[in-house]
Amino acid sequence: MIKVVRGNPTPEELAAALAVVQARAAAVAITPSGAAREPDAWADPGRVAASRLPAPGPKAWGRTYWPG
Repeated sequence: MIKVVRGNPTPEELAAALAVVQARAAAVAITPSGAAREPDAWADPGRVAASRLPAPGPKAWGRTYWPG
């Protein structure tokens, strides 16, 4: 059940929101729960750290994620 707490959506807006929720629920239902998902390459910390290591210092943690 979906309940509108704030605002006054049009029937089209409500239908669009419901379609997104139903599509997401269907995608989750199709995906096997025991399947190991391979992590995305952009989330791999080794991608940044492999090219260069930050110089030690108080802001070194931030430089590991912001190449430049």
